[in-house]
Amino acid sequence: MEIMDRQESILRDLEALTGIPSPTGMTGACSAYVAEALRGMGFSPRITRKGTVLCTVSGEREDRGLLLCAHLDTLGMVVRAVKPNGCLRYTKLGGWNDNAVENENVRIHTRSGKTYTGTVQSVHASRHVWGDTTEDKRSDESLEIVVDEETWSREATEALGIRPGDMVSFEPRLTVTPSGFVKCRFLDDKASAAVLLTLARRIAAGVVTPLRRTVLAFTVYEEIGHGASALYQEPVEDIVALDMGCVGDDLTCRENQVSICAKDASGPYDWDLTNELIARARRLGIPYAVDIYPRYSSDASTALRAGLDARFACFGQGVYASHGYERTHVKGLLAALALAEDLTAAEA
Repeated sequence: MEIMDRQESILRDLEALTGIPSPTGMTGACSAYVAEALRGMGFSPRITRKGTVLCTVSGEREDRGLLLCAHLDTLGMVVRAVKPNGCLRYTKLGGWNDNAVENENVRIHTRSGKTYTGTVQSVHASRHVWGDTTEDKRSDESLEIVVDEETWSREATEALGIRPGDMVSFEPRLTVTPSGFVKCRFLDDKASAAVLLTLARRIAAGVVTPLRRTVLAFTVYEEIGHGASALYQEPVEDIVALDMGCVGDDLTCRENQVSICAKDASGPYDWDLTNELIARARRLGIPYAVDIYPRYSSDASTALRAGLDARFACFGQGVYASHGYERTHVKGLLAALALAEDLTAAEA
């Protein structure tokens, strides 16, 4: 595949993945999509009881197993209560800021199978009614979900079948600019999942030949801390999480680079494997940065805590405004793909 083919593949998979709601705890449809896509390439993936998709691709070196993982679950909400005015109070799925969701369109997924649309609004949404509310602190008390149905009471909303415990997903709003920027919710981590699907597609086409036995893992429940906990059972020497690279403050990464994480909130990543990633990026001429993420953790550290005895590392395309309306660049996506390909196909 040429550069444009790789780019089109990643963006096509990203559009498909972000179009499937998968807030943590409601990821079955997204896991099924990924498994079916891998079957279409000729692989034999399996979905674990937990919902993780595992797919082993061929490699000559059985003794040097490599596990590459990305997560399919996203941030979201759960209905906490139906309010007397018919609107919904929410509780968070994952660690996002309430300021980042005001005026966001959402979908409400009921346990009876119905889906409704709505909008996150301030309880003082109109300046003409409430005056100046700029000093209001955004929280689940000052924001509410307004349901797009003719309901202005708790009874009317409950008559729709909406109840506490129903899932709420944000609209992804995917757009690609002429300058190559990709703006969307859930680039964390569906951008990395799209990169792994493109890697699988290139392996299936014979463009990339793995030297190492490589397992691709598409996990769920990462956003709440136990996504890869069961992967400690995989017989691998190295685990590398493909997850977003953070952009902002004193970090050096930009959206058009691949970010290699040296340390996050869980501690430092493996010194030797991280050095190996840096050396590969340099050799290939991949634009990269090495940073620490002080408020971050990945599937690699989760698997290690569960007992996986392996070296571990983390890298991914740079993402601005993480856990908000996020932005990356096609150059960053292609850089992440190139580093993942080299990791599977070449010796250190």
